[in-house]
Order: sequence, then C-alpha cells, then structure tokens
Amino acid sequence: MDIIQILSLALNELVAPMTVGYILCAIGLAVHFGFTGLLNFGQAAFAALGAYGYGYAVLVFGWDLWGAILFGLICAMAFAALLGIPTLRLRADYLAIVTIAASQALRFTVGSSTAAPITGGSAGQSQFGESFYALNPFPEGEYNLGTVTLTNLELWMRVVAWGLVAIAALFVFALTRSPWGRVLKGIREDEDAVRALGKNVFAYKLQALVIGGSIAAFGGMVFVMSSQANEPTNWGTNFTFITWTILLLGGAATILGPIVGGMVFFALLTLIESFLEILVNAGLLPFLLIEQVAQIRFLLVGLILMLLVIFRPQGFFGNKKEMQFNG
Repeated sequence: MDIIQILSLALNELVAPMTVGYILCAIGLAVHFGFTGLLNFGQAAFAALGAYGYGYAVLVFGWDLWGAILFGLICAMAFAALLGIPTLRLRADYLAIVTIAASQALRFTVGSSTAAPITGGSAGQSQFGESFYALNPFPEGEYNLGTVTLTNLELWMRVVAWGLVAIAALFVFALTRSPWGRVLKGIREDEDAVRALGKNVFAYKLQALVIGGSIAAFGGMVFVMSSQANEPTNWGTNFTFITWTILLLGGAATILGPIVGGMVFFALLTLIESFLEILVNAGLLPFLLIEQVAQIRFLLVGLILMLLVIFRPQGFFGNKKEMQFNG
C-alpha cells in the first residue's frame, strides 16, 4: 500500500456516510451539551430510534421515503419527551447516568427476541433503502473525484448526507443566535439566574433535548442507509463515546466543531491503521499482530486526544471561557 492509496482511503473516510452519521449526532449533542449544558450520554438511543423508526415504516407499514423519515423523527422526539420529563430536573451527573442507562436499555430491548417482529431482534433490519435510492438523479456508472472513485449510488448517498449536515448546521446556527438560543446559553451558565428572570428552564431544556435528539435521528438514518443494515450492535456505548470525542475534538459550543472534529477523527483512524499495517507487514513491529492493528489505532488516537484535552480543552474552534460552566 503506497502513500497515494493511504491518502485516498483517508479522503474517502472524510466524506463517508458513517462519518456524516456521527457528525449529525455530534451536532445534536452540541445543542444538548455545548449550548444548553445537558450531560447526555445516551445519544446513541436517538440515532437508533431514527434508524429503527425509518426501517420499520418502510418494511412493515410500506410507507414511502418521506413518511418513513417523519416516523423515525417522531420516534426520536417521543423518546426525548419520555426521557426528558422525569429527568431534566436532575443534577447533571444524575442526568448522565439516566441517559446512558436508558440508551443501553433501549439497545437490549430492540435486540431481544420479544421485539423481533418489530425490530428484527439480534438480526436487525435490512434492505430498506429502495425508495431513497430510487430518487438518485445521477446516471449509472462510476465518478472519479480525484483520488476517490464512487458509484452513482455512493455519490447520491454522500450528496444527500452532506446536504443534511449543511441544513443542520445552518438550523443550529440560526437557533443559537436567536433569543431562544441566548436563553439556552444562560441556562448552561447559570440556570438559577435564568429562572429568576421568569423563564421556564425545564421547558427550554426539554425543547433542546427534542431538537438535538431529532438531529441525531437523521444521523442514525444516514448511518444505516449506505449499508442498508441496522443491527443492535451499532448502538452500543462506543457510538455515544465516539460522538462525544468528535464534539470535544472540534469544540462543544460551536457549529463547525462537530463537522471538522468528525472528519479529523475518522481520517486519523484510517491513517494510523494504514501506517501500522505497513509497519507490521514490513516486520518493524514484531510484537504486534495484524489482527491487533484495529484495536491499537484507537489507543493511539486516544493518546492524541488526551494531549489535545490537556493543551487545548476547548477543541479546535471552541472558546476556553465557555468550558468554565463545566467546572
């Protein structure tokens, strides 16, 4: 594998649907944590409900694309309301415990044999993207984009996915610069002061949870649409923690942060894995097996992120002053 192939793999990861899925979830998490101060460790649940809701509407109800998307969004929004009403009055650390527990409970539920008629159980759902790919305007064939070559279906998937990122970013940008968004930032920094001004803090938190969860639902749909396979194993704690890593890497209370953070994170993973494989195959790392490379890359990326947190805790685009509300 030469340097051109390695760079080509990294560039492909920059725009891959999986990367976009995580980026959308990180944008939703920015609404929760970056702008409102909600310590949500259950973002995987919102993404999973968006994906499962979409798949169920297509496979069981036989709905078209737009109806299925709406149903996936409704599932995520309903979960946000059910989760938020009893928990948003809790302290931040308690909220984190409840959200991660709810996320794991949901994952085990959708993967159970009892839920198999609805979710497919441990086998999950598959082949639910026909109506989406039927809208593909690109003629059949391959498209050479420099070092990356894509089929017409792959190109369509990426165009739609990045279009959603642009829409989500502009939407959050407009929201956070509105009076509503300024109240969210006030809640993040001192919710008692906002409450003293007569604002309904609970209602604002619930609205933020629903909006951020809805954006994550779109991320879940994008995440599974490329492979047209949705399995419970997709939505483990690693999904949420990677989303958090992407958010903190780019900057929690920013719009560009989750986008750049996601691209850098997955490009780094690909580059490190490729170079490690070269070194192992050349015999320069005799203590390492080729099967271990995939795990080692996360350790090395984690080390890089630890250094970033130490020397630039606000991320690439964040403001260090905005990190103070987290103590």
